[in-house]
Amino acid sequence: MKQKPISLLICALGGEGGGVLTEWLVDIARHAGYPAQATSIPGVAQRTGATTYYIEVFPATLAELAGRRPVFSLNPVPGALDAMISSELLETARQVGNGLPSPERTLVITSSARTLTTQERMQMADGRADDADLLKLVRQFSRAHQVFDMAAIAKEAGTVVSAVMLGAIAGSGLFPFKREDYEAVVKAGGKGAEASLRGFARAFEIVAQGKAQSDFVAQVLAPQLDPAGTLAPQASPPHHAAHFPASVHEMFGLGYARLLEYQGRDYAELYVQRLQQVLAAEREADPAEARGHATTREMARWLALWMAFDDIVRVADLKSRASRWSRVKGEVKLGDADLLKLYDHFKPGVPEFAALLPPAFAGRLVAWDRKRVSDGRQPWALPLKVGTHSVLGMLSLRTLASLKWLRVRGSRYAVEQQMIEKWLQGVVQGTRRDWQLGHEIALCGRLIKGYGVTNERGKENLLHVLDHLAHAADAAAAVRAAREAALADDAGKALDATLVQHGAPPRPVKAVPIRWMRKPKLGETTKAA
Repeated sequence: MKQKPISLLICALGGEGGGVLTEWLVDIARHAGYPAQATSIPGVAQRTGATTYYIEVFPATLAELAGRRPVFSLNPVPGALDAMISSELLETARQVGNGLPSPERTLVITSSARTLTTQERMQMADGRADDADLLKLVRQFSRAHQVFDMAAIAKEAGTVVSAVMLGAIAGSGLFPFKREDYEAVVKAGGKGAEASLRGFARAFEIVAQGKAQSDFVAQVLAPQLDPAGTLAPQASPPHHAAHFPASVHEMFGLGYARLLEYQGRDYAELYVQRLQQVLAAEREADPAEARGHATTREMARWLALWMAFDDIVRVADLKSRASRWSRVKGEVKLGDADLLKLYDHFKPGVPEFAALLPPAFAGRLVAWDRKRVSDGRQPWALPLKVGTHSVLGMLSLRTLASLKWLRVRGSRYAVEQQMIEKWLQGVVQGTRRDWQLGHEIALCGRLIKGYGVTNERGKENLLHVLDHLAHAADAAAAVRAAREAALADDAGKALDATLVQHGAPPRPVKAVPIRWMRKPKLGETTKAA
């Protein structure tokens, strides 16, 4: 008999039910009358290594074998896998790195969801692995592939991801089992079977439909052919997108939509005008387009994020959206008979209120608060507890969220636009001088993150780099080194050392008021105790 076992590698993180999934598959094989064998290799920890499960099913029933017994392998052989399924995208890529899937043989089914590694979480900036690179590996090292968000489907169905993975396996047609065989074993599980079947059905539908198409990524990237077999004309891009190269469209579209929602059409148009300045400079510096408009693409991202800076108007808008209320209800698993109360705590200080005032009034208010601090008192702040579930609480937030018209007249808006323009001109002028320099300055937008002191420190660092390194002899290398130092060390010591190394002065030391505290008398100490 020339038939060989069908092999499947299952990769699941800790707590995702990989063992249950393997037991299901073995029970399904027995239920359908097929011989099967499964083994497992435990991982080191929940995210430093997944537990892998290996199963082989012989594609002939026990009755057909007539007493003969197939020989199964105990572990997967690199390049000889028929299929691999994984609940996490980076874990899929890790197994590709181990050489397990084969582009000639292996069907890869993977979730697009990510569970960040410790290494990714430790980065000061965005340390996440690029999903596009991970998906590229999946495409290169698979015969066919299916990519969808298993975690989202599991959450929607109220089940664990193992049930979704089972549905994906069933929908792929990998094993010679009927859908009824799969469902019968799941139903026998007792409590939770109904939710498991919901997740199973949804994944089955996605993968079964995907058998007639490429995976998600290939579907997006594949050219469309007309009946004659020639390329069909593409749909006309949006009005502004026509002025930008295709490599910039995705990031530009996200940025434009963000600013349209943040402040309105006029502000989004300002974003377009600023980005067009960068594109014009990059086309001058790289007329052959050998760099793929990388600087414009980076600016499309970081410029939009900076222009949509967080303030009390933005915070009120986000916290009062219907989508947030729906998300909270889902997180607490609110039942029909449950009562939910949601309180938001705010503590706006003088900077938050001054941000919405004209510069003259804002300056006076800030000066008054500074005098308080110099006199030994704490900065003024207004602690608030807002019941978002109440009509009054929601009305107060929506009223504050409606003050977008006041934002553009405020002092912070003016200051932010001034700093953005300085950075923008640094990118434009740097690009015209040397493409690499402009690109490095554009990447300095990564320094602008967080809120409060963190946000202010990032802007100060960026402007200091612009003032002292953008015109150095080896400016591109100096700017890159300073940016990496600032992202690696939140305290700023590495940045100061890098600045000095490249001939620039360290950042000025900020004055901190000294607060003199009167020593309490003995009686006061005893009374306080």
